[in-house]
Amino acid sequence: MKRKTALSIAGSDCSGGAGIQADLKTMTINGVYAMSVITAMTAQNTTGVRAVQEAAPEFLKEQIDAVFEDIFPDAVKIGMVPSAALLHVISDRLRYYGARNVVVDPVMAASTGSLLTNENSVKAMTEELLPVSSLVTPNIPEAQILSGISIENREDMVRAGRKINSRYHCSVLVKGGHIAGNADDLLIDQGEIYWFSGKRIENPNSHGTGCTLSSAIASNLAKGSTMYDAVQKAKDYLTGALSAMLDLGKGSGPLDHAFCLKKTAFFP
Repeated sequence: MKRKTALSIAGSDCSGGAGIQADLKTMTINGVYAMSVITAMTAQNTTGVRAVQEAAPEFLKEQIDAVFEDIFPDAVKIGMVPSAALLHVISDRLRYYGARNVVVDPVMAASTGSLLTNENSVKAMTEELLPVSSLVTPNIPEAQILSGISIENREDMVRAGRKINSRYHCSVLVKGGHIAGNADDLLIDQGEIYWFSGKRIENPNSHGTGCTLSSAIASNLAKGSTMYDAVQKAKDYLTGALSAMLDLGKGSGPLDHAFCLKKTAFFP
């Protein structure tokens, strides 16, 4: 049986809510064969990150080569990349192999707007990675960094999205969840503007939502969906995972990635 495939290049979350672990769950549930390349190991749980151990650039290259030389992915999702050196390796290998359907979750800024990566990493991402990507999925703080535009409302989202799209030549999904009263997302694809309305779900357990959304989009692109349909299907999946109201951990807990399996014989 021939199955579509997707690769996650991201950090490991030992508590299973975000990063590689969330990506693999999401890709599997969304119907593709999931593979992973680990950029860093993190010691974290629902209350925060305790420590980060980066992969060596040489080992990162070996992981990417091992995947592409054997099971060429139909889509690639890129999440947390903690250094410019690792971004150089990823960009180089994606170009070398002609990777397709590359979705970048930039993981550059916290919800407070604080920068989570250094200027060299931001430069490597914008100059090397985004130009070989199909889609970038920034939240509001990240979209502000990528565009240089302060975002307060939907009009600002459009201006920022257009600037990112024209500057880096990839589609952009600006996630509006950080704007008060707004859960709408903006997609700019091939010059066209699309709004995805969303009902804000009052669930404090939202650890890994960005990872989940970008992985679901990559999965749908791998299966041949248009960019618009890939985003819509991914948003529907994320809504279901949030609405399931899984409650684990002492902090902001994980989503229920397997919510749609509850009616099967394999689910308790």
